[in-house]
Amino acid sequence: MSRLEPGDQAPDFTLPDADGQPVALSSLRGRKVVVYFYPRAMTPGCTTQACDFRDSLASLQGAGYAVLGVSPDEPAELARFRERDGLTFPLLSDPGHEVMEAWGAWGEKQNYGRTVTGTIRSTVVLDEQGVVQRAMYGVKAAGHVARLRKELGVDA
Repeated sequence: MSRLEPGDQAPDFTLPDADGQPVALSSLRGRKVVVYFYPRAMTPGCTTQACDFRDSLASLQGAGYAVLGVSPDEPAELARFRERDGLTFPLLSDPGHEVMEAWGAWGEKQNYGRTVTGTIRSTVVLDEQGVVQRAMYGVKAAGHVARLRKELGVDA
């Protein structure tokens, strides 16, 4: 597993959203994009992070950023998550974790003192041409979006 670095061209992908509709990263060319990877819909940490993105979406969009959340959950589970928490950005399904692997967001991690293989909570920021500007791996759910906004110079 290799992680993305600033200056890398982000691998393109097409994944189904919560409604089963395909979303292609290439369709967002011309916009800056925040792609974040999270382990599982409706778990406490993932809910905190998703709600932080939801609550920051207007300021991120105002600064020209689109937000995409990617997890191994099936579309039906993503739809429940979206409805339960009023999430207003696309949640994408990667059950075979091919995209997570290509982006360095799948691999060994520590979970409650055990080494497991799974989704590494990660955020990658792309410019308008799909070039990586920031790549953050192993981030904490709480407070991450606020730190990201500060790094990007995006006001609340």
